[in-house]
Amino acid sequence: MLCTRCRIRTAVTDDGLCTFCSGTRPPLPDGAMAPVAGAGLGPGSGPGSGSGPGFGSGGWGVGTWPRSPVGLSRAVVALLGCVIASDLFVIGAGLHLRDLWEGLAADESLNIYTGPGLRAQELYDRAGVAQTAAFLATGVLFIIWFHRTRRNAEVFESGVQRMGPGWAVGGWFVPIANLWFPYRVASGIWEASVRLHPDGGWRTVPKTVLNLWWGGWVVSVLVSRIAVSQWDRAREPEQVSDAAALVAAADALDAVAAVLAIVFVRAVTRMQVERAGTRQAATVPGRAAPGSTAP
Repeated sequence: MLCTRCRIRTAVTDDGLCTFCSGTRPPLPDGAMAPVAGAGLGPGSGPGSGSGPGFGSGGWGVGTWPRSPVGLSRAVVALLGCVIASDLFVIGAGLHLRDLWEGLAADESLNIYTGPGLRAQELYDRAGVAQTAAFLATGVLFIIWFHRTRRNAEVFESGVQRMGPGWAVGGWFVPIANLWFPYRVASGIWEASVRLHPDGGWRTVPKTVLNLWWGGWVVSVLVSRIAVSQWDRAREPEQVSDAAALVAAADALDAVAAVLAIVFVRAVTRMQVERAGTRQAATVPGRAAPGSTAP
């Protein structure tokens, strides 16, 4: 039977509530230790920086405690900024090349394979290399951050996870399914990272940021595939000009998706930091959660 309050986890009490909504907590596994009181929670904290074995400051650590996603999130945000810059670079180079192909369509006597045309093509090729490099580097680091937040979600609340931690990595590489599996993983991360009410009850946060990020990503991927296909089939100057315009539109959508990804990464990281602070306050006597007032 599901909990009569949150309708998410299994009811364990006589009045039909789960462990979270009833205010009860399962004991830590044998040998597990809570972080020492007085350890700070903030940017830069990480595993092994605390005085307890296997724990970082602010409750971050390994095993039964979450690991800080703050450092990884900062690196991901910086690389997403590089993706946006490379998208703008390739858009500018592509539109300049498109103008030359439009000129050739109007006047077939023009030769765009020498002089300005050759330089424009070389610039577009270099922009494409920079864009690909930025995308690959960002993709690798984003998946590492994504997997860490999924592991943290398992610590926070395993009952709302729809897919295992391995899918935080593997879900991106399954054809067709990669348009849906990572979203299911992200949804579980979002729900588990929400900070609880002071009384231990479940609190719901709208998934607007998550949905916008994933919608932007899917649209960007689909439009990009269509644009690349049209570019590869283009033979006549008019076709190349039209394909170049579609590729530029796909790159613009990619930049928008990168902006939404920054918002998503920052939101999840902030929620997990707050949730970790609440978790520590619940296990360390006399320590208040961030943003709360100690009695």
